[in-house]
Amino acid sequence: MWQDIFNPENLFFRTLSKGVDLVGLSLLWLLLCIPVVTIGSATAALYYTVVKVFRYRKEEAFKTYLKAFRENLRQGISVTLVCIPAAIFLAWGYNVMANNISTSAGVVMYMAYYVVLLVPAAIFCYIFPLMGRFEFQTKALYRTAFIMAFRHLPSTVIVVMLTVEMAVYTIEKWWPVLITPVLTMLLVSLFLERIFPKYLSGEEMEKFGFCR
Repeated sequence: MWQDIFNPENLFFRTLSKGVDLVGLSLLWLLLCIPVVTIGSATAALYYTVVKVFRYRKEEAFKTYLKAFRENLRQGISVTLVCIPAAIFLAWGYNVMANNISTSAGVVMYMAYYVVLLVPAAIFCYIFPLMGRFEFQTKALYRTAFIMAFRHLPSTVIVVMLTVEMAVYTIEKWWPVLITPVLTMLLVSLFLERIFPKYLSGEEMEKFGFCR
């Protein structure tokens, strides 16, 4: 009986371990995002780790995350240096449009801009999971993210809305940062992990650790 209670494989300890991984990985991601230029590397590593640890249960969380972060660091910085200024510019444009909706023309422009925002938002939502999951040259990474985003548009819309809503909720409340980074990646992976295998051969699926 006592052996069962203190067995690290029982339900209580497994649940506790996942809870520690959930909060710990979320905080580690936040910490590694502080330099700003490392946001891409931290996010790519988080997606990879969440898939391996929470979906496939094949890896040790923190060791896997730090290894993936180091492997994606150089490319992640170069991608982040493009994405961050683009995101700031697009956010500025959104504010401009939102502040000029007093006329019918302003409303039309605002709605059009809102739809156009889906393109960069979709690329951002694909590019970091792709970076974490596969090995791409940077140009091919952007191209693949663009193609997948529009080829799987219904899933893309859901992924973008889910990511944006989780980000807004976290920014407004702050305390959810303890869990939302990992939860967001887990929910996003439900869609992306069904899309990615469509572009892989059987050999590649085994190489990149996809479950059949």
